[in-house]
Amino acid sequence: MLKSILSATILATALIAFVPSANAQGKIGTLDMNAIFTQYYKTKDAETKLNEARAAAKKELDDRLENLKKSMDEINKINADLDKPELSKDAKTKATASRDAKVNDARNLDREITEFRSTRERQLQEQFVRMRKDIIDEIMKVVNDKVKAAGYDIVFDKSGMSMGQIPVLIYSRDDLDFSKDIVTSLNKNAPKTPASN
Repeated sequence: MLKSILSATILATALIAFVPSANAQGKIGTLDMNAIFTQYYKTKDAETKLNEARAAAKKELDDRLENLKKSMDEINKINADLDKPELSKDAKTKATASRDAKVNDARNLDREITEFRSTRERQLQEQFVRMRKDIIDEIMKVVNDKVKAAGYDIVFDKSGMSMGQIPVLIYSRDDLDFSKDIVTSLNKNAPKTPASN
């Protein structure tokens, strides 16, 4: 708590020191980076690709789990056959060898499923982080170009939260926000979606 108050006090002091005096007019702006991120067409494209990759991974996992289930069903059937008293000793020996081989295969398949699941989760997480970083880099380039071109002295992200989960920017006038300009710039080259009939 004390750390949050101290951080807020330091931030407030820094802002007061930075706020331009009446003699030296400064230009302050705000952005809603969360809104910009979600409205950027490449974010939606990345989400679609990620969802497709997740769906493909789930299907592959489901197929493997189905194969494991079939193996377990076969093992259970052999076990049931082994309990039949009419089964000859030779047939029991062959059935036991077949079951043991299937048990070994099922264990290997189970291990593969566990490895597949953890590997694919890690790959999807890495893909998500990479896509997010690329999108944020593109957004920040447009933001920085706009900030330089418009001569802003300071720009706040009004979607930002402090460590205490309190908005960093408590209040700002709506006319200071230029998020829509950034979204427009980012989406100017968006592919045209076919018109619905």
